[in-house]
Amino acid sequence: MSSPRHAIVIGAGLAGAAVARALTSAGWQVQLLDAQSGPARRASALPVGMLSPHVTRSPTPMSRLSAIGVADTRAYLRERIAEGAGWQDTEVDNLGHDPGRWPAAMVRPSALVHAWLEEARQTGRIVCHWSTQADRIVGTGNGSRDAGWLVLGADGQAIAAAPVVVVAGAWGSSALLRTSFGFDQDDLPLRPVKGQLSYGPWAGAPLSPRPCRNNGVFIPCYEDQAMPDGLGDRMWAMGSTYERGVDDRVVSFQAHEKNLASLHQLNPQAAGHMAQQMQAGELQGWADVRCASLDRLPLLGTLPDPQALRAFKASGASSRVTRLALEQCPRLDGIHVLAALGSRGITLAHSCGRWLQQHLDQHPMELPEDLRRAMDPARFGWRQLRKQTVRSPEPAGH
Repeated sequence: MSSPRHAIVIGAGLAGAAVARALTSAGWQVQLLDAQSGPARRASALPVGMLSPHVTRSPTPMSRLSAIGVADTRAYLRERIAEGAGWQDTEVDNLGHDPGRWPAAMVRPSALVHAWLEEARQTGRIVCHWSTQADRIVGTGNGSRDAGWLVLGADGQAIAAAPVVVVAGAWGSSALLRTSFGFDQDDLPLRPVKGQLSYGPWAGAPLSPRPCRNNGVFIPCYEDQAMPDGLGDRMWAMGSTYERGVDDRVVSFQAHEKNLASLHQLNPQAAGHMAQQMQAGELQGWADVRCASLDRLPLLGTLPDPQALRAFKASGASSRVTRLALEQCPRLDGIHVLAALGSRGITLAHSCGRWLQQHLDQHPMELPEDLRRAMDPARFGWRQLRKQTVRSPEPAGH
């Protein structure tokens, strides 16, 4: 069987690439699997996104995580990627909730993905498997989990084996985990969120001195060496939409209209330009599906064992537990997850990849304990057990 420091990482977008980089840098051997023909081909293929703080009136787990992630990712961009080759420094004006001007960067996510995977390749400790669909994860040795895990393809044949598997396939993680381990909505409440970006080429002076945000972000001018086809080297963009429960990738006229309405609130002149491009058939669009959790926080860490949780509930044991610690939840030993980054993948992926590597190496994560618990993938099943503990009467004779 493989070395204990051998991991399979499923997914080669922001989350999977960040994990692969962190693990290989720490000495792990990694097999990276992705159903696409190369990295950053799904949600991480967004032409341009915004790296900026998540501002709230009082601190929340997401605002605190974002503060860490923004600083971490900005430092990485400045050190590793030339400005204009995947990102551009800027500021953003919040015009709705919590108005103000904040340091930010316009970022092409694929630039981060490729940079992270290049670092992993330079270690000599990564093997990439493209066009490889992970259909199911099973224990080796007649289903026993003690020896490790197999990832199977749709034909039932083994693709890879290792003691550790990290599922980092965004919305695709949901189906894989349900098929493999029987998770339901109570155990793992993940949701698809479709996002559509509207954009087009830009020439001349920008219609705003900097990006601005309310319902979506207006990017007046972004310059990059690797633009989508037909844009030259400069583009404007508006979006993305946030369509909960929608899991298709169709670029729709209705979503363009939503972006147009949002842009009109931010910058009527820019909205007029967008409307002209729509009428002339020159407007371009990009759409894909992000993955979000019920509480909108990431899932990071070792997955709970849903079958053991259900057996625990059925036994009535939870009714005799006055305080069940989150850490006591039964786990799937060796099965870990980094998912549900939602629309904060650019902000959070780099930091989360490092935190997951620390977790796998049994080191304390370099973040406050309450934030670690806020991202624990067992939190949903744990809350269900806690509810049962509160509602169930103490059995007679105890």
